[in-house]
Amino acid sequence: MSRSDVPRVSVVICVYTEERWDDILAAVASVHTQRLPAHEVLLVVDHHPVLLARLTGHYEGTGVRVLPNAGPRGLSAGRNTGIAASKGEIVAFLDDDAVAERDWLHWFADAYRDPLVVGVGGRTRPVWASGRRPRWFPEEFDWVVGASYRGQPAGRARVRNVLGGNASFRRIAFDIAGGFATGIGRDGDRRPLGCEETEFCIRLAQAKPGSLLLIDDRAVIWHRVPAARERFGYFRTRCYAEGLSKALVTRSVGTGAGLETERRYATRVLPAGAARGVRDALRGRPDGAGRAGAIVAGVATTAAGYVVARLRTRGEAGPA
Repeated sequence: MSRSDVPRVSVVICVYTEERWDDILAAVASVHTQRLPAHEVLLVVDHHPVLLARLTGHYEGTGVRVLPNAGPRGLSAGRNTGIAASKGEIVAFLDDDAVAERDWLHWFADAYRDPLVVGVGGRTRPVWASGRRPRWFPEEFDWVVGASYRGQPAGRARVRNVLGGNASFRRIAFDIAGGFATGIGRDGDRRPLGCEETEFCIRLAQAKPGSLLLIDDRAVIWHRVPAARERFGYFRTRCYAEGLSKALVTRSVGTGAGLETERRYATRVLPAGAARGVRDALRGRPDGAGRAGAIVAGVATTAAGYVVARLRTRGEAGPA
């Protein structure tokens, strides 16, 4: 791919708290060291005037654009603000507590040589605060901490949706399908909802039949997992919130599309994971029983959240 064929990539990082100051600086620094330079970096601050002023001063004269979230509080509106302000043909998203490997943008841009590709995601690896994965924590549930999970395809492969903290889209995709729906995703430190990128990807595929969404596991970022998220209490809370979010997604795009990937995950990936855990337990490895139990608890809690949300929202309009 010649230099003239390389698309300009705008990188959007949404931020909301001063507690992640060092993480934010590290995220921006990782973008600045990319083999394929970003066209621009946009930091969108979610209704936090002190953080907005601090970041504006810190990055003054560096080319990093610091913007206030122009919509309601939350990650979806923050991303929409970044999209509206971006100038690149590709818009990439990076979590504020993650760092990208040097070839992250290179592999994104490479995938867009196919004109049918409208979105590309990467591989997100967890960085555990304790230095190691909790022994009971199943890899099938790494999405709980914002990372890629066992059961996702390897290499460069077609997917229904990408994970929002390590994703990119053609700028025109947002003209076709609109922005991220508010009322689904995260809102600062409140209940850890998600799935706004899932809903958007399904809506995009419905609006542009024949388009491709890919994951390329060479586009790697490392996502920090704080100690509080290594605990079983957070695991259960996040699973319940995922169930709530899935219900909102299905209300927006339909049950068939909204649960297509989840059916395979629930009927193939999770039973295989539970079976591995039981097998390890029978071989004298106590962490096997913990992993199997966590899978069962995760499924039950997610299902409970889904059912509760479906009952509560019957007859209501879908997310904005």
